[in-house]
Amino acid sequence: MSRETVLDSIRRGLRRGRLPPDQIGMLRARLAEHPRHVVPARSRIPRPEQIALFVANAEKEFATVARVPDAAAVPAAIVEYLARQNLPTVLKIAPNPELGALAWAETPMVSLAEGKAEASDAVAVQLAYAGVAETGTLVLPSGPGRPQTLNLLPDTEIVVLRTSQVYGAYEEIWDRLRDDYRGLEPTGFMPRTVMFVTGPSRSADIEQTLELGAHGPRRLHVVLIEDDAAAHAAA
Repeated sequence: MSRETVLDSIRRGLRRGRLPPDQIGMLRARLAEHPRHVVPARSRIPRPEQIALFVANAEKEFATVARVPDAAAVPAAIVEYLARQNLPTVLKIAPNPELGALAWAETPMVSLAEGKAEASDAVAVQLAYAGVAETGTLVLPSGPGRPQTLNLLPDTEIVVLRTSQVYGAYEEIWDRLRDDYRGLEPTGFMPRTVMFVTGPSRSADIEQTLELGAHGPRRLHVVLIEDDAAAHAAA
């Protein structure tokens, strides 16, 4: 179902047609001029501290983080994590050129399969679009190179993120999304879905007992590539 089909259905439910140009202009101006950084202390800090804040907040929410010097070190870091957690070395990875170009040949003990996750997949490797320092959150918009099933079905999710893609606050993420996706076809203005992942899935609905993996992965591991020179002092 296309975006316009959904919007047309909503309009019929509201018994109105498309907005006139003057109201569309007013709404776009409101989006561009809305108040920003409600809690500025969480984002308006030096770059090294911003990266350290992302790591601290991710770990606070039960994720684990490994910092590596460059992309070439990612496969070895993943293998080390799998061994430490006694996890299988069969990985379902996102069909993303950046992930496919990693030095997997240097880790022959790992078996790779690209594509969407199935219920039988134990470990997934995903590529993050961005990270949010103020909450330690990963941003994962849907698209051919980021199947959303990788974020939901496997018991363990490993996400590769660059420090250059860590932002202070959510407003900066939405700015980047709007710039990157404006005018693109077939999705149009925005991707179909944008997942914000903060730590592994968990719930305390039953007798206030925390249960990891309630609605998705029970483990979330972030491999953080140190590609931002301004953030190196945070290592």
